[in-house]
Amino acid sequence: MTPVHFSFSSAFILGLLGLAFHRTHLLSALLCLEGMMLSLFLALALWALQLQITSFSVAPVMLLALSACEASIGLALMVATARTHGTDQLQNLNLLQC
Repeated sequence: MTPVHFSFSSAFILGLLGLAFHRTHLLSALLCLEGMMLSLFLALALWALQLQITSFSVAPVMLLALSACEASIGLALMVATARTHGTDQLQNLNLLQC
């Protein structure tokens, strides 16, 4: 395993662990998701450069576009829940009460 591959896989795993264990605020969960998507984007871009495949170079840009859509939807949901519930804590958001 190369050091670059190890660093991107450890960044993804750290984002996943942060998402699993720090479930207090919706904003912290969104930041962990963004960290995971950023590590996937960088790993995919470097993989496409390493293999020198020109048809695969579009995949990191598509992943970045989907990541931007995910971030905008997440922030819109956070604003909506902060307005209705008064907080962004995940323990107060119950699907049965919404």
